Amino acid sequence: MSTKERHVYQAADSLYRQKPDWATFFRKTLGVDGIVRKAFPSVAALAAFEKTEEYMAIQQMLVKLRSAGQTLPPPDEVEQVITIRLPKSMHAALKDEAHGFKTSMNKLCISKLLRIIDQELIPTDGSLAKTEEGAEVVEAE
Repeated sequence: MSTKERHVYQAADSLYRQKPDWATFFRKTLGVDGIVRKAFPSVAALAAFEKTEEYMAIQQMLVKLRSAGQTLPPPDEVEQVITIRLPKSMHAALKDEAHGFKTSMNKLCISKLLRIIDQELIPTDGSLAKTEEGAEVVEAE
């Protein structure tokens, strides 16, 4: 474990012990201005950190905070909405998966968004508008 990895983990653990809501923990640790992104600003450095035990421990902290059940965002964290178009079969699969986990589709999708994704599985800008399945990704601001 490098000094930087240890420092990031210790900062996340210190915040976790304060029992913040999960959105605040995410923002301060994994968010755009969070300690992880500040310590590992390049795509390569972040990808390397995401393979460490420290990163996985931070992810587990996030899971535990999400399990605490707070559903409303804190006053300083405004909720945003994204809209995605996807094939009916994919929607049905997500609905079935959420039912199997006894959770909402929203919670399931957030969990999936928090997962590490191999860069090779993300379409480049040239194929962003339409994927092979015909789904189009659109972000609402």
